[in-house]
Amino acid sequence: MPARVLAGSLVLALAACSSPFKEDPNSQASLDKLYSEAKEDLATGGYDRAIKGLEKIEGRAAGTVLAQQAQLDIAWAYYKSGERAQAISALDRFIKLNPSSPAMDYALYMKGTVNFNEDMGLFGRLASQDVAERDQQASRDALLAFRQLVEQFPDSKYAEDAAVRVDFITNTLAAYEVHVARYYFNRGAYVAAANRAQSAVKEFETAPAAEEALSIMVRSYEQLGLPKLRDDAERVLRKSFPQSQYLAGNERVAKKPWWKLW
Repeated sequence: MPARVLAGSLVLALAACSSPFKEDPNSQASLDKLYSEAKEDLATGGYDRAIKGLEKIEGRAAGTVLAQQAQLDIAWAYYKSGERAQAISALDRFIKLNPSSPAMDYALYMKGTVNFNEDMGLFGRLASQDVAERDQQASRDALLAFRQLVEQFPDSKYAEDAAVRVDFITNTLAAYEVHVARYYFNRGAYVAAANRAQSAVKEFETAPAAEEALSIMVRSYEQLGLPKLRDDAERVLRKSFPQSQYLAGNERVAKKPWWKLW
């Protein structure tokens, strides 16, 4: 080989050796490194940076278990940074795109928890100012998510806690409905009071607050001059709660409502 050609070959070889190695961003090693960095950001509270890294993983590893995990971690990062709406949106997207995912029970549990914690102030607000127009959608969304988890994944490690929360939220919503019915009754809006109390009984018939709801129906129909409806409501009250303090002859000092924590 001519010396000139050999020298040229050596130059090219040396140039190739000295050029920086570009790692494939879609390789498993790159994805693992990116995910490790995102997890570190999550652990240290760098949620915005973590979300950006996780979104890259989701795009590059589409269709893999790692992409599913990235989606869940994105929801968690939004939740921890106080962005509830974005967290719920991310979870809804995961649930829609991954119906057969082994992590579906966790996604439902997380969705319920995000909404549950959003509305945990309900008890403290029950006795506050005008509550008639308060929106309880977060509680209802949490209830739906926890119910779905319990029904579809009864053996899930999250099922037992979800069932407890179902009962808790059911009782909370029932107490809220009765509180609103009482609010209307005390202001002389007897039709609204009767309708709200009836709604509470139909939707939450097994909740403790159903007792007072029936009582409000009885008193509201009495005020409206509707004896037949009054008697029907009282008959249900007697059958469902024979020892009710709201029935004649059973009067006693009212106990603190079950939801009163103070």
